[in-house]
Amino acid sequence: MSENVENLILEHLKRIQVEQAAARDRDLDMMGRIAHLEISISRISRDESTNYAEIIQDRHTVDRLKERVDRIERRLELT
Repeated sequence: MSENVENLILEHLKRIQVEQAAARDRDLDMMGRIAHLEISISRISRDESTNYAEIIQDRHTVDRLKERVDRIERRLELT
């Protein structure tokens, strides 16, 4: 009887170990996926900041061109 109980306990412990190993594998897979998502988000943020910098640069260029056109119009007395 005692031997049957020990065998039953060992069986349960083996199943628990298998389930823990599977849970560890799932956790590692999920952590890898999360890391990939974080990298993707950081790249998107970097790209957005680069785009914003280009937009600001374009605005400054347009402002300078507008100033030049205004100056030309004043010289030619078009305004």
